[in-house]
Amino acid sequence: MSLAPYQPHCYFPLSFDYPSSQCSTLSGRPAVSAMSLWYLFSALVGGPGSVLISVLLLILSVRLWHKSRLWDLQCCSTDLTGKVAVVTGANSGIGKVVSQELARRGARVILACRSRERGQQALAEIQAASKDACILLGEVDLSSMASIRTFARWLLQEYPEIHLLVNNAAVCGFPKTLTPEGLEFTFATNYVGPFLLTNLLQGSLQRAESARVVNVTSFMQDCGYIDEEHLTGAGGPLTFNQNYYCSKLLLTSFTGELARRLQGTGVTVNCVEPGIVYTGIMKHFSWLYRFLFKLSSFFLKDPKQGAIPVLYLSLAKELNGVSGKYFNSSCVITLPPKAAQDPVVAQSLWNASVRLTNLDKTD
Repeated sequence: MSLAPYQPHCYFPLSFDYPSSQCSTLSGRPAVSAMSLWYLFSALVGGPGSVLISVLLLILSVRLWHKSRLWDLQCCSTDLTGKVAVVTGANSGIGKVVSQELARRGARVILACRSRERGQQALAEIQAASKDACILLGEVDLSSMASIRTFARWLLQEYPEIHLLVNNAAVCGFPKTLTPEGLEFTFATNYVGPFLLTNLLQGSLQRAESARVVNVTSFMQDCGYIDEEHLTGAGGPLTFNQNYYCSKLLLTSFTGELARRLQGTGVTVNCVEPGIVYTGIMKHFSWLYRFLFKLSSFFLKDPKQGAIPVLYLSLAKELNGVSGKYFNSSCVITLPPKAAQDPVVAQSLWNASVRLTNLDKTD
């Protein structure tokens, strides 16, 4: 069954909390966007010769606003001594920052990385920063179901209880290619991989009695739509980089469905979008795109800032028992896109994913 609802036309105002109207309604605080700040400062300063001053004020205001709204990591007293955490895509960016903080709090952290070389480098850097850190490297290619099954078997054998799984690894939607197993590479890495890995680790998560699954998505999912045939490289047409947006939308839909299925098990499942973060995710794009992205980095979050919402879902004590929710980059519960709220769509996607991964068959 292929589900392809209305494909949204996306416009890109410079806004850091999508969708702002939902944030205002659900958080009880006014939604502020960078664009509205731009209009405010332009009106205050006035005149065509004041553009530079307006830009500088805009940058300062956005950064101060983000800092004031973000959860304060230093005020969180959560101790993870004796806990086991698995972080995918942990060799760089947000995943590396999250792994280092979890290890600093006493967790035994498994860095789930595709590249052994980059994973070992990240491991060495984290251990150098935290001498008592307990870090292990696990090699896994999330675009390969065979690699995920091998990794999961090792984890289940070594760690009968897993207390935290952070599905962070992702690739941008360019170029569009198929894996040897017949999956579209971006969808395989960003959605099928987390779907399969999380389900294979369900036993260890449930044995921990109180465990969390954190799925890292993107506000750009608003520009995606759900079509199950995309998983195998078919389906409705995709514009530039839209396979990335659609794959993140599938991950959000999966979050809600998995949370419903795990009710009463002690395992909570939530997802979060970290905002616009300057990382190496665009490394396969042309030099022009990478250059423009680098130029814009002054306006963007760095990995440490981008990791805060992910760490909030991983550590905050007030989230004990909270499941099936979508958090924006300010750590506020908001509504995901409508397609990700539809239980019929989520059920159909789940069934298609089970068939695709042979999840109902034992090894």
